[in-house]
Amino acid sequence: MNTLRWALDRLTLYLPLLLMAALAMATYWLVRSTPSGGAVATVAAVQHLPDYYMRQFAVKTFDAQGQLKSEVKGLEARHFPDTDTLEIDQVIIRSFDKQGHLTTATARQALTNSDASEVTLKGDARVLRAATVSATGKAQPAMTFQGEHLLAFVNTEQVRSDQPVILMRGQDRFTANSMEYDHQGQVLQMQGRVKGVLFPTAKP
Repeated sequence: MNTLRWALDRLTLYLPLLLMAALAMATYWLVRSTPSGGAVATVAAVQHLPDYYMRQFAVKTFDAQGQLKSEVKGLEARHFPDTDTLEIDQVIIRSFDKQGHLTTATARQALTNSDASEVTLKGDARVLRAATVSATGKAQPAMTFQGEHLLAFVNTEQVRSDQPVILMRGQDRFTANSMEYDHQGQVLQMQGRVKGVLFPTAKP
């Protein structure tokens, strides 16, 4: 099966990481731009209570030319001073690469640590890269990554899921009990009961 049609044009490997990087940038800005609450935060830390909320918010980042790079929206966000973490409910992330290609991620909740080096998407997590055309003119079908739990280590460029995952590229579909992706090593491992269904590529 052409090594399970691996690489999936290699873009499959970049899909979760692009969204985690976008979320990391935006949530880091959120944490650092909001007051810490001073002495009140010290008392609340022992009880694991939030020191501030944000409701129905949107954070956008732009490149040097003023083009939109990413947008993070949420129904509510809570900062916990004892763990210095940020929780975002009903998160929606939109990220554009240098070519302007859109990738969108949604989940019931996102959780980041203090410097956004670790980002978790929890609950019906879905990452969608819209269909594109490559620089050589080759059509790239839409690609979707689905799971209940996705953990990204931004600094080391690793993405993991210890729960069942579904990867779809056009009509092709792959499932596994867990996944580990190392971007630096360019290795994607799908573990457990790995299954794949490949459809013939339509001829011109």
